[in-house]
Amino acid sequence: MSLRKSKSSRAENSLSVEEQQQKLFQICEVRKLIAPLSHSFPDFCSDSSIARFLRARNWNPEKASKMLKETLKWRLQYRPEMICWEDVAHEAETGKIYRADYPDKYGRTVLVMRPGFQNTNSTKGQIRYLVYCMENAIWNLAADQEQMVWLIDFQGWTMASVSVKVTRETAHVLQDYYPERLALGILYNPPKIFESFWKVVKPFLERKTYKKVHFVYSDNPESQKIMSELFDIEKLEPTFGGRNNPHGFDFQRFASLMKEDDEKKKIALLSSGDSNHSQNHLLASALQQSETSIMPEDHSEDSSVSSSSSDVASPKMSRFDDKLQEDGVKRNKTDTKNEAGDEVEKKESV
Repeated sequence: MSLRKSKSSRAENSLSVEEQQQKLFQICEVRKLIAPLSHSFPDFCSDSSIARFLRARNWNPEKASKMLKETLKWRLQYRPEMICWEDVAHEAETGKIYRADYPDKYGRTVLVMRPGFQNTNSTKGQIRYLVYCMENAIWNLAADQEQMVWLIDFQGWTMASVSVKVTRETAHVLQDYYPERLALGILYNPPKIFESFWKVVKPFLERKTYKKVHFVYSDNPESQKIMSELFDIEKLEPTFGGRNNPHGFDFQRFASLMKEDDEKKKIALLSSGDSNHSQNHLLASALQQSETSIMPEDHSEDSSVSSSSSDVASPKMSRFDDKLQEDGVKRNKTDTKNEAGDEVEKKESV
């Protein structure tokens, strides 16, 4: 798989004129299905945005429409764009997730994740910080990019770092509300025990998702080629085999960068005439108008705008929990409280 573009992106670029017209037709179909939303929120209903939702749902307009509608419902309730640094700063103190100050060679934003540096116990707080970092990474994407790269550092990681509840919540948010945002995931120096864990997880992921994941080891020259192809080694951190920033994560510096971005986003929102009350009212009104266009028979989902994502889990995740138990993975009791009632439709790719 090319590190530059995903397989789906390359395939779309090589489509015939007829196939390209068909893709455009499917985009138009989605736009018709969500007509009130497409007029009210052009940024979220642009051709490129709709195409991401279509790719995540195998170019099925009805499924993509439903997914986009649910994403906008979630944004109405969760307001991810309004999360600011002060809300999540305590979650960031150890550098468990942060945006790197360098892109990859193709201009994509890089998110560094260090699961072994977990410093809080609140699932809600951890997911809120993840959402904040995702929003910031998207904000910093180059104009010609819509995907990012994840660099996952396994320093300090043990099986005790695994929380099934957080894993499930993370998958739910990333797959359902940020579809096709992941270009590549680099797992750097995962311990042997993680390889066993990965074998358990892999069958429950969509093929297009796990194909984006690469294992890289510092003592394996062949796998190190991935890093040199993807990054400028002079800008990459020593943790990942680079020569930049030998002192590692600097919380104060990162805080300054995030505050600067927050201020820029605030100015952009104000200049666009957005406000919490007017935006919420407009979105709620548009969603109500689109109810009859998407899943008219499913009234229970349509009334769940304010429901928590902790109430959502796929059959895949339920089977994932069972498999973890079979393999003797220990989990916290609080991770299993809601498992019995968690049954909704299958999640698809990130």
